[in-house]
Amino acid sequence: MTAPILQVQNLTRRFGGLVAVNDVSFELDPGEIVGLIGPNGAGKTTLFNVLTGIYPPSAGQILLRGAPSGGLKPHKIAARGMTKTFQNVALFMESSVLDNVVTGGLLKNTLPEARKKARAILERVGLASIADKKAGDLSFPERARVEVARALCTEPDILLLDEVMAALTPAEMEDVITLVRSLRDEGITFVVVEHHMKAVMKLCERLLVLNFGELIADGTPADIAQNDRVIEAYLGSSFAKKRQHQAPEVLA
Repeated sequence: MTAPILQVQNLTRRFGGLVAVNDVSFELDPGEIVGLIGPNGAGKTTLFNVLTGIYPPSAGQILLRGAPSGGLKPHKIAARGMTKTFQNVALFMESSVLDNVVTGGLLKNTLPEARKKARAILERVGLASIADKKAGDLSFPERARVEVARALCTEPDILLLDEVMAALTPAEMEDVITLVRSLRDEGITFVVVEHHMKAVMKLCERLLVLNFGELIADGTPADIAQNDRVIEAYLGSSFAKKRQHQAPEVLA
C-alpha cells in the first residue's frame, strides 16, 4: 500500500481569539485530485496558507512524505515539493509572462535552466504565445494561468490551486480540468479550492468540506452531495430538513 504523500493531524490556526482552522485532520495519497470546499469564510485559504508555510500552525502537525513541515518557511516547503497558487493573483505586473514563470524555476535551477523550464511549461499550459507580454496587460484568466505556470516551475509534487477557475468561461474551465488531469497523470497531486461546484464535482475524485474552520465531511462527490451537514452548511438547516433524497447535483 502506498504511503500518504501528506498527513495533516489535528491542525489548528488561531488569530488572537479567532479560530480559523480547528483541529483538521486528513491525508492525501499520491496522484489524488481532492477538492477543498465550504462556504465563504470557512477557512479554506487559511488552511492552504498554513500548509505552505505562510502562517505557522497554532497546534497540530503536518507531515510531508513523513517528515514534519509545519512551521517551515514557504520556500523550504516548496523545495520539499508543495506549493500553492494565490487567490489574489500575485504576479510581477511590470515583468513579462516568461520572467514571472522563471522566478518559480529559480527555486531548484540556475537561471539558464529556469528559463528553459519556464518556456517548456508555458508551452505545456498553452501560454507560449504570450511569453513576452507584460503581466500587467493580461486578462484575469490569463493571469491565473500564469500563476499556475509559475507554481509548476517549482517542480511540485503537491500543488494547491486556489480559485484558478474564477472568472473563466465554461470552455476555459474545461481546459483547466483537462490540464489538471493530465498533470496528475504525470505525477502531481492536487488539492483544489473552487466555488464552481459543477467543475469541482467533475474534476475531483474526493472532497473535503470545511465549515467555520472544521472539517465536517470527507468523501466522494456523490457522497458529499447527499451529506446533511454539508447541505445545511451551504443552504441552511431549513433546506436540509425539508429536502427529499436528491441527485448529486444538489450542490451544483
